[in-house]
Amino acid sequence: MSQKADVPFQKEIPFGVNLIFSSGVLKFAFEICEDLWSVIPPSSYLALRGATIIGNLSTSNEIVTKSDYRKELVRSQSARCMSSYIYAASGVHESTTDLVFSGELLIAENGSMIRHNERFQRDNEVMTAIIDLERLTLQRVKNITFREAESIVPWEPLEIAFEFQNDDYGVFDKKVPKHPFIPADENQRKERCKEIFNIQTAALAKRIEHTGLKKAVIGISGGLDSTLALLVIVKTFDMLNMSRKNIVTVTLPGFGTTDRTYNNAVSLCKELGTDFREINIVAACLQHFKDIGHDPSIHDVTYENVQARERTQILMDIANKEGGLSIGTGDLSEMALGWSTYNGDQMSMYAVNCSVPKTLVRYLVRYVAQKEVPEGIAAILLDILDTPVTPELLPKEPEGIITQITEDIIGPYELHDFFLYYFVRNEFTPEKILFLAEKAFDGAYDEETIRKWLKLFIKRFFIHQFKRSAIPDGPKVGTVSLSPRGDWRMPSDASSSAWLNQL
Repeated sequence: MSQKADVPFQKEIPFGVNLIFSSGVLKFAFEICEDLWSVIPPSSYLALRGATIIGNLSTSNEIVTKSDYRKELVRSQSARCMSSYIYAASGVHESTTDLVFSGELLIAENGSMIRHNERFQRDNEVMTAIIDLERLTLQRVKNITFREAESIVPWEPLEIAFEFQNDDYGVFDKKVPKHPFIPADENQRKERCKEIFNIQTAALAKRIEHTGLKKAVIGISGGLDSTLALLVIVKTFDMLNMSRKNIVTVTLPGFGTTDRTYNNAVSLCKELGTDFREINIVAACLQHFKDIGHDPSIHDVTYENVQARERTQILMDIANKEGGLSIGTGDLSEMALGWSTYNGDQMSMYAVNCSVPKTLVRYLVRYVAQKEVPEGIAAILLDILDTPVTPELLPKEPEGIITQITEDIIGPYELHDFFLYYFVRNEFTPEKILFLAEKAFDGAYDEETIRKWLKLFIKRFFIHQFKRSAIPDGPKVGTVSLSPRGDWRMPSDASSSAWLNQL
């Protein structure tokens, strides 16, 4: 190569463990082979100094089970560094004097292995993946421990700027799960359900021991949420060697209670051996309508909320009378949407479902039916699972058919749980959530439908923050919690306009 005499060729070439190649949020850094196996890999320091993608050029050989260990190192390092980790090992054509190489290729992102190849290929191979750099950056901003750890890096990085203008990723082939709260793998899903169920029961056991109370009171509707809460109470009492007769289960039929939900509520409570009681709230609600001057033929929000508050009043008063703890049944999805009556089902003395989204409630109830209870009880649980989600606050049809189906009113819970995860957990913009939802639910919902329910989610999420500011205690079971005492602090009068304007 020709060069001018007065310009030395390659006089100074950057070399070392502190190099970061930067183009906006795209910040590459590299480590070599066994760096990944060290106590503190250089990639830990590089990530703390801003690198969002770590590459590893490796000559790691193959022995039995080493690939599994290597994958776990790559996956866990990407999680620890909140980065993408790209690993490429020497191929099969390297010397085999004493060692064999496989050409393993791995791409991980923030704790997930998103691509890996078939090892021992004899042809050259290029593997690609779409990395969400915005997500990685946002996670780092949120993580106080990550930010504070930057001070421990023992050197200053040498940042080498370069231009990267082509951001056309071609076909969007990144898999976006429909149900981000639920593992796709069946075995992993069962283990997740078991763990969550144990967290719920451990939390309730602690609260019961702390208060010294011997009884629990819960309203049973024959729906999913109250069913899960009751199952948590039963397991807790069994674990504490307390009689199930100390569990006061109350069914409170009203204007919209159907035979199916009523019969399931009664059967479940009796099969579980609880202290079952029935209190019809119709007469009390009619009296209250008279007291406040409300026409009971007007089926408005007053008509509905009177029933919810009447039920809560009864449960609270029974808890006082019996010396027990009134257990709330509302789930995370309902909290996000404000789908509860303030000082009605929004309130309790302890809420065991408060960080379990609706889509996950179904799997938890199914898990208990399959793994935790006898066949007779399981049959009741399966029928509850097949019942449409409904508050049953409006009058039923003469034939007893459910007329008020929640998802017809506020939209599919699977969409709202998707929105909730990416809005709260990842702090994505509505525009980005809409894009991801279109990919995840391709063929299930069109763009217009997704946009419609996303707008409603955002409106309700902001308007109903005042309810979340006054929720009872309850256990956090996953990465998303809306407790005002924990992960979520939001003004009750925050405006949604900036978010809605993106749609």
